[in-house]
Amino acid sequence: MRLLVTGGAGFIGSNFIRYWLRNNLDDEIINFDKLTYAGNLENLIEVENNPNYTFVRGDICNVNEVEGVMNKIDVVVHFAAESHVDRAIMNPMTFVKTNVIGTYVLLEQALKSKIKRFHHVSTDECFGSLKLGEEKRFDETTSYNPKNPYSATKASSDHLVRAYFNTYGLDITISSCSNNFGPYQFPEKFIPLIITNLIDDKKVPVYGDGLYVRDWLYVEDHCKAIELILKKGRSGETYCVGGMTEDVSNIEVVKKILDMLGRDESYIGFVRDRPGHDRRYAIDWSKINRDLGWKPEHDFNGWLEKTVRWYKDNKDWWERVKNKEYLEYYEKQYAT
Repeated sequence: MRLLVTGGAGFIGSNFIRYWLRNNLDDEIINFDKLTYAGNLENLIEVENNPNYTFVRGDICNVNEVEGVMNKIDVVVHFAAESHVDRAIMNPMTFVKTNVIGTYVLLEQALKSKIKRFHHVSTDECFGSLKLGEEKRFDETTSYNPKNPYSATKASSDHLVRAYFNTYGLDITISSCSNNFGPYQFPEKFIPLIITNLIDDKKVPVYGDGLYVRDWLYVEDHCKAIELILKKGRSGETYCVGGMTEDVSNIEVVKKILDMLGRDESYIGFVRDRPGHDRRYAIDWSKINRDLGWKPEHDFNGWLEKTVRWYKDNKDWWERVKNKEYLEYYEKQYAT
């Protein structure tokens, strides 16, 4: 089988490529990535000499470039997206172009190339926000209610993917995942931002009261879920993929990392809240468990500690990532 992985130099995409090539030895992967600020080929040093792996630099919004890499592809796994809410608030047009137009270009070419399966990686943020303390969780029947430019563009791309299934018969699946964590995550995201700031002996920015809740999913569990969906999932179906069974607030996560790195709470710096900040995410992953036998295998506390250790052991990687452009963004975003 030949897979085209879009955005394969990013955090989840690179973890997926390494996972797939370890576990599917006869398959070939083409990694199609624009290499924006969050794309990093250092994430793929482990596989760069693998004869079943090829990297092609390109833009999913460019019709000619997409057409050039879709030839003789069996499966598309679509990770490529602008994904950081704070940056979406600063510059929504970039998100509209990549997440909506880029997905449209891929779908058009997938249809022309008679792709056997188009798998689209989405997010629980499309569902909007839940209330603190309630039992309710997102599932595949939850109505979409995106609250920020990032989640609105991801919701738009989801609707396009489903439209190509219903209108044109394109074989598609969608996974709506919760917040991923693990190695090689760009340090603007919450967990690696906290870890790397503390290793650098800097305060950590926490929005508002810190009581926001996210459903944390270790990245390899997500990769395995996609593998099962590709091999056993039903065409046209959406599968919610989450990692938690109980809520944990952002401030609790910060305190766990403080403890792991031997820091006290004086390192916490509360900052002005994000506009339209979703209060709580939680996923009911019973459908993928029931239909495909998937469940998260990596517990949050144990693999958070391993993630902290990875960033401690790979300081050279994230110091190179925290370049001038990143530092300028950081100063602007957390000025208060």
